[in-house]
Amino acid sequence: MISLEDLSALRERFATDLALPVTPVRLGDLVIADGAPVLMGTVNLSRASTYRESIAVSQESAIRKARVQVAEGAQVVDLGAESSTARAERVSADDQIAALVPVIEAIAAETVVSVETYEPAVVRKGLAAGAQILNMTGRQHEDEMFTLAAEYDAGVVLCFVEHDNVRDAGTVSMEADPMPHLVDHFGPRLARARELGVEQVVIDPGMGFYYANLVDPTARVRHQTRVLAQSFRLRSLGVPVCNALPHAFDLFEDEFRKAEGFFAMIAQLGGTHLFRTHEVAHVRAVLRAMGDLSVG
Repeated sequence: MISLEDLSALRERFATDLALPVTPVRLGDLVIADGAPVLMGTVNLSRASTYRESIAVSQESAIRKARVQVAEGAQVVDLGAESSTARAERVSADDQIAALVPVIEAIAAETVVSVETYEPAVVRKGLAAGAQILNMTGRQHEDEMFTLAAEYDAGVVLCFVEHDNVRDAGTVSMEADPMPHLVDHFGPRLARARELGVEQVVIDPGMGFYYANLVDPTARVRHQTRVLAQSFRLRSLGVPVCNALPHAFDLFEDEFRKAEGFFAMIAQLGGTHLFRTHEVAHVRAVLRAMGDLSVG
């Protein structure tokens, strides 16, 4: 059970981390980590995506879904044309570009667009079409993608990836304390991004990706919850944190669409700044309630 005693113990043990400042990320009028949570809606142009409600069956559908999410309160819309699921069919860079670019061009004037990819060609075309954020899900061409982000003055969501890309089923540290490994992982990559001219960086601990040693649903969601509740410990890196909110079907079953709101509460308490969600309206309501209410 998650208890007040657990949360209090985390706060007391890691009070130094909690007090560390984070430099906000600024992309035009959007500011991440200025005190208010920022919502990143999700639209998937791949039918292999595991969250059916986020799937757009056409470019017209993707544009409509993006606009609905903006109306519901999303300040960023994340677009992807290939599922990150390990067993999903690979989509060529050319096909990703053909799917994404018309959608980006249609909505870039209406919201901040994030393009999720690990292909440099998709990065270049997506940023040229008006995307302002690279949601970087691979490392094979990391320097090239950093250079492109710097060229277009784009922000980067730097995802936890230990192999070429998140499609290569990796593993996560299952030690009692996963946070030091995350700090060690992101530190050198952040330094390299800055070296190549990228100034606006958000880190993503990778809670939304598949891992070969987290196939048991209960073990997976326990690990996700542990990281969500302790994301404030990544403040030593000095940048905002993005977390993809779990949907934990095995726990929530028929009510799985409520799950992201539940995990948003834990993520907010744990220090998340950018909330990646498929359920924008629900998560917005939960976060707004947390901001408006007090138990002290």
